[in-house]
Amino acid sequence: MAYPTAVNSQITDTAGKVSHRKLIAILRGVKPDEAASMARALVDAGITMIEVPLNSPQPLKSIAVMKAEVGDAALIGAGTVLTTEDVVNVRDAGGEFIVSPNCDVDVIKKTKEVGMGSWPGVLTPTECFAAIKAGADGLKIFPASIIGASGISAMRAVLPKDMPVYAVGGVGPDDFATYAKAGCDGFGLGSGIYKPGLTADEVSGRAVAFVTAHDAVFTG
Repeated sequence: MAYPTAVNSQITDTAGKVSHRKLIAILRGVKPDEAASMARALVDAGITMIEVPLNSPQPLKSIAVMKAEVGDAALIGAGTVLTTEDVVNVRDAGGEFIVSPNCDVDVIKKTKEVGMGSWPGVLTPTECFAAIKAGADGLKIFPASIIGASGISAMRAVLPKDMPVYAVGGVGPDDFATYAKAGCDGFGLGSGIYKPGLTADEVSGRAVAFVTAHDAVFTG
């Protein structure tokens, strides 16, 4: 199973077949009947890593729907994954990566055991190194707004240079340059890109704004 790893200024899967911007769209609250249209809107706008938090309605069904709709062009994963049972369920639904709000070593190890990418939530150096030791593929600094770019910069000085670091929580397009300078490789996009009630067209417009900001920082 492919999972994202950092390579130069992009993210590619381990087979090298798909390139992905350093943006993960977090669709908390998405429903299965809109999953296909939201996934298509994101992919068409240029965002090809999509996370369905497990506290959404019927999240496993949404993951399966998205995988069927855009699985040839995108990586579909799950967020708010708290147990090893959740990991297996996501894998069985077609998910390709696991994102958690916390650093749970058992969840990380199970994720790698079943062949998926692991992106645990961390906020301290201790959590970062525990996640790395357990096999994490990348680190989700959450909530990033708590420690800010300066805090991430301080941690980045001691973290492995090839370990992807994503800022998640309270970081918008206007912040990308500051956080990238601090050592962030990418960003998780929550309510700024999707909230229940938004149409696919509205999500597409928001996605374009994030993509434009991303490209200005990482490829401009």
